[in-house]
Amino acid sequence: MKAIEVTAKAPTGKVNWVLFNPKTYATVLYLLLSLPLGIIYFTVAITGLALSIGLTPIFIGIPLFFGVAKLLNGIVNFEQSMIRQILGLPTPSVSYTYNQQSEVRGNWFMRMVRGFDGGLFIRNLLLILLRFVTGIVFFVIMVTVISLGLGFIALPVVHIILMNEMQLDILENTLFSYFHIDWTYNQQYMLYVGVGLVLFWIGLRVVNGLMQIQRRIMYVDEPYQQPSVEAQAQSQYYEYQEDQPIQGMMQPAYREL
Repeated sequence: MKAIEVTAKAPTGKVNWVLFNPKTYATVLYLLLSLPLGIIYFTVAITGLALSIGLTPIFIGIPLFFGVAKLLNGIVNFEQSMIRQILGLPTPSVSYTYNQQSEVRGNWFMRMVRGFDGGLFIRNLLLILLRFVTGIVFFVIMVTVISLGLGFIALPVVHIILMNEMQLDILENTLFSYFHIDWTYNQQYMLYVGVGLVLFWIGLRVVNGLMQIQRRIMYVDEPYQQPSVEAQAQSQYYEYQEDQPIQGMMQPAYREL
């Protein structure tokens, strides 16, 4: 018997029917908040590291550094859990980190030192710096693509209001007049709204694509790619059974006389 191969695939978390899916608009809200949250994370990380380095000669900086490392880990875990909630991904049953140590005896400082993982700290710091950059870039992209679609959809309403209130015709010199296309305002309204809906749908697809990129950047799928503890134990059990000699399985066959 061969040992069971333990594989774990990450849930897709893809969003279908973007116009009517609550996940899409939750993603829009997340990307809107990504700019201020990214600035806050970046400020906390840089300020905490600067203070810990500057206060190291008077010993206060050493415990402050370990506290900042713990805070950065909490920020990354919070971002990962928030993305899972938006995409409807299941909560990992086992939390995988680079350093899983049981609680050790001693004072709080020794526990903090032994629980520190340099690789995890560097990864979290780089993720927060990257989160700051992507928060700005994704915010600009999202606002641009969604505003373009909403602008075309709202164009007929804006034109009617300006015509009634200020006698200002914003559709007087358009491509229709340039190509000598004699369309009425109602026909132009229908075209603009149709184009706006298409652009808005494309914008929502772009937003969902940005969320999938953010999901990969923040290592959201990392726990799903790890084999579960039960599966590992089961695999080891079958490997152990395979190595054992099979006893009592072969009995001599006697022929009746």
